[in-house]
Amino acid sequence: MKNRVTGIGGVFFKTKDPKASRDWYKKHLGFNTDDYGSTFWWKDKDGNDCTTQWSPFKEDTSYFKPSSKDFMFNYRVENLERLLDVLNKEGVTIVGEMETYDYGKFAWILDNENNKIELWEPIDAAFK
Repeated sequence: MKNRVTGIGGVFFKTKDPKASRDWYKKHLGFNTDDYGSTFWWKDKDGNDCTTQWSPFKEDTSYFKPSSKDFMFNYRVENLERLLDVLNKEGVTIVGEMETYDYGKFAWILDNENNKIELWEPIDAAFK
């Protein structure tokens, strides 16, 4: 499989007060924040609109489990189902089941240090 990851889909991190973090980044760095964080728009190499999500999570979130880290990366992928098949054959740990929403498909894996990674096959048009 040639193209596995095509970009960074999101950066997620734990914080004591997600609202205060969103407000700080909005005030001091100009992030356009909402209840989920901030969405950054950009163009891919073919000129298509794409997004990257920045989101602070409450420090007691279980969303990053089984990882014990205070962060999780989300990577954009082209064909999530095919990639999961390849990763499974390579012995990569897949966490849970793939989930599908109107803005894309999601799945989770663990890297070599048990950091949880979110894989996302996006539908960027859903954010417009």
